[in-house]
Amino acid sequence: MKMIKMNTKSLFLGLLFAGGLGFVSAQTTQTDNTNAAAKTSQTGDTTTIDGLKKQIEANPKDVNALAQLATAYQEASDWKNAVDTWKKISVLLPDWAPSYYSQAYAYQAAKDDINAKIAYEKYVATVKPEEVEQNKKNLAYAYFYLAFSEQKNDPNKAKEHIAKSIQYDPSNQDAVKLSKVLNS
Repeated sequence: MKMIKMNTKSLFLGLLFAGGLGFVSAQTTQTDNTNAAAKTSQTGDTTTIDGLKKQIEANPKDVNALAQLATAYQEASDWKNAVDTWKKISVLLPDWAPSYYSQAYAYQAAKDDINAKIAYEKYVATVKPEEVEQNKKNLAYAYFYLAFSEQKNDPNKAKEHIAKSIQYDPSNQDAVKLSKVLNS
């Protein structure tokens, strides 16, 4: 069976609840300015993280502060702390699907495919019927990831997952390609 390579750059995590993620992708030709901007950004991340940690120490059940902290860890590519913080949110709000999706995203970024798969499965299982419409893109990606991870071990299960992925987002070309591979 053919394997296709997953384009992880196509993954986009929408965290509207925490004000979104601020990704800046500007290039300059002046290396000194780029390095200075990177140092400023890192200092800003540390300041934000430290402030949020203090806020959470005062109120450990402040889910908004926890979500902002998890997002700040992700922006700093601190995947271990991002996962740990998302897990805390999952304990406080076990029926809140975005925390599982975000855990999966962080695990995947950390190249921990086993735990990413488990978290995506939990996400899919936790999305309530009334939340499906607003979660279609994330559901499509989660099912795509599950299909991709199952394609060797359980091709039939992979086919089921990819069908659901395409159902939620028929425009996802990576999913369409994987479907063709799985069904050939």
